[in-house]
Amino acid sequence: MGVDAGTGSLMAAMATAGVFRLGGTIVGTHAFRLYEGELGLRYRFDEMAQTGDIDIASFEQLSLALEDVTLPPLTEVFSGFDFTPVPALEQGKVWRWQQSRSNQMVEFLTPSFNDEEDLRHLPAFGVEAQALHHLNYLIASPIPAVVLYRNGVLLQVPRPERFAIHKLIVSQRRLGRDVLKSRKDILQAEFLIAALAEDRPDDLAQAYSQALAQGPKWRDHIETALKKAPAIKSHLGSLDIQL
Repeated sequence: MGVDAGTGSLMAAMATAGVFRLGGTIVGTHAFRLYEGELGLRYRFDEMAQTGDIDIASFEQLSLALEDVTLPPLTEVFSGFDFTPVPALEQGKVWRWQQSRSNQMVEFLTPSFNDEEDLRHLPAFGVEAQALHHLNYLIASPIPAVVLYRNGVLLQVPRPERFAIHKLIVSQRRLGRDVLKSRKDILQAEFLIAALAEDRPDDLAQAYSQALAQGPKWRDHIETALKKAPAIKSHLGSLDIQL
């Protein structure tokens, strides 16, 4: 599944600037779309594969340790595509950019390792990022992927088995108006888990057991999601889980 010219050219510009070389990982539905090539799948072009946003995640400590930065600066890249900063609650800190002509959004995320889900600085990118729990599990050991745009854009995405299990977790963190996103999370998880249970059961079992081993809160989120998705529960129940 390819991307539109606007999205493809923006991803190419970010790749040229060094976003993915410096540890940026595409997450969210754009990552999901790229699993067609990784897993040899074919998606139905419906709600589970549609998105207007580009989500990029990176580890804060990696960004600090690299002592390297994107060139040109991302603020210049975004300005060239008519993206403007979206004001955050913390004055002077920007982690989202929105395109005026399309309302497309680019967001930066980073794992949170404490109780707070605040904003953290990513010096390699020159931006702030929204810190989120569970994200460290998702972006550990990412894999390479290619966006089908012109000669191809090389970037990285989470491992598909981690993406699928992570979607179960975040589906239960959606509140209020995010109920549609929660449904999308479950649809993506169900599609990937069905494929992985057949073709890569060992990888899926390892990712599942690692998530369960993170503690009771993680297990509660997963168990609540599985109550709403019996097909996923059946696939996971057939795995050889080592705890």
